[in-house]
Amino acid sequence: MTEPILTLSGVSKTYKGGFTALHGVDLSINKGEIFALLGPNGAGKTTLISIVCGIVTPSTGTIRVGGHDALADYKAARSLIGLVPQELSVDMFETVLATVTFSRRLFGRSGHNAYIEQVLRDLSLWDKRDNKIMELSGGMKRRVLIAKALAHEPEILFLDEPTAGVDVALRRDMWKLVHSLRERGTTIILTTHYIEEAEEMADRVGVINKGRLLLVDDKTALMQKLGKRELDLTLVDALDAVPAGFEQWQLSLENDGRTLRYVFDATQEDTGIPSLLRALGDRHIAFKDLETSKSSLEDIFVDLVEERA
Repeated sequence: MTEPILTLSGVSKTYKGGFTALHGVDLSINKGEIFALLGPNGAGKTTLISIVCGIVTPSTGTIRVGGHDALADYKAARSLIGLVPQELSVDMFETVLATVTFSRRLFGRSGHNAYIEQVLRDLSLWDKRDNKIMELSGGMKRRVLIAKALAHEPEILFLDEPTAGVDVALRRDMWKLVHSLRERGTTIILTTHYIEEAEEMADRVGVINKGRLLLVDDKTALMQKLGKRELDLTLVDALDAVPAGFEQWQLSLENDGRTLRYVFDATQEDTGIPSLLRALGDRHIAFKDLETSKSSLEDIFVDLVEERA
C-alpha cells in the first residue's frame, strides 16, 4: 500500500497563555487527492496548515511529508509544499516575474524557464510579468500568490480560503488550475467557506471545530451517511397544526401551514413515504404538489458543528 503523502499523528498546539488551538489531530492525506477542510472562523484550520508548512511549531505530535519528518528534516519536507495564504504577502515594488522567480530560487530551482511562463499563462499573468505588484488589482495580486506557491513545483498545495473576496473570473480560473494540477498528481488541500466548492471539488472532507477534527470521510459516503432528504407536500388547504396520529413521521408545517414537510433517511429501505401518503388520504388531507430535496454538504456541516458544539 502506498504511504500517504501527508500524515499527522497527535498534533496539538497550546500557546503560552494556555489557549489550545488544536487538540491531538490525526490525519492522513493521499497523493493526488483534493481534500477540503471545513470549519467556522477560529476552528483551527489556519493553525493546522501553518504547522504543516513550518510556520508554527506544534506542541505535540509528529508530521511526515512525503516520507520526511517535518520537524527533523524540515528542508526536505518544506520543499514539497506550496502555500497560498489568506493574506497578501508580496513585495509590492517587485515585478510579477521577479517575485515568482525569486520564490522558485529559494528552493534551489533554476530561474526563469518554461515552467514559470506556463504558470503565469495559466493564471492570466504572463502579459503582466513586468508590472510591479503595486500596479495590480486585488484579484491579480491573489493570482501572484498562487504563482509564487507553484513556482518550485510542489507536490502538495495548500489553499487557505483561496477564493474569499475574489471575483468570479478568478474563482473560475482557480478551479480550472486545481483540476489541471490534480491531473499532474499534485495533492490539493483547501480550506473554504464556500461549501458548494468543496461539495463540487473535493474527494474527501474533514470537519474541524474548536481545534478538534470531528470527522474525515469520503465526500460521497459522508453525504450518504449523514445526509437527509426532505419531502415537501403543498397542501390544498392550509393547516393550523400537524394532525394527531402522524407522530411516527415527525412532520412539520412550513409556509404558514401550506406546506407539510417530512424529513427522512434515504438510505433506509423503508422511507415511510408510501405509508404517509396513505395516511393523508385516509384523513382526507389533500395535496396538490410534492417535491423532494437532499441535504447539501453545508447542511451536514452545520448540523455537525451544532451537534458537537
